[in-house]
Amino acid sequence: MSGRERDRGQTAIEGLGMTPLIILLGIALWQCALIGYTFSLAGNAADQAAHQGAITEGIRGLECREAARKNLPDAWEKSMRTTCRRNSSGMYTAQVKLKVPVLAPGVLNWPFTVTGRGAYPVEG
Repeated sequence: MSGRERDRGQTAIEGLGMTPLIILLGIALWQCALIGYTFSLAGNAADQAAHQGAITEGIRGLECREAARKNLPDAWEKSMRTTCRRNSSGMYTAQVKLKVPVLAPGVLNWPFTVTGRGAYPVEG
């Protein structure tokens, strides 16, 4: 029996053994992408909320919270916590906290929360 015949099927076995590691790596990379996207969403929501709170003629706090929620996807909107206020320096500030959705529940269940902050000068 030659060396080639003994190694027959070795590549298939090695590929089969690496498949779970490749899948886990893909899940980990996708979870990292979700974390980054959550940072982007939180910052954008806070900026929009602060802007709306600063320029509104109505109830600033309500307008601020609604603006923060306006463009968020459902997975993030349910966990959103918003704090809106006018400070003594004439700035209207907003803080938006979002929980990062977990791609693989049961595997990566950690309470990871991202905070975005925005400020805008109050008009009128």
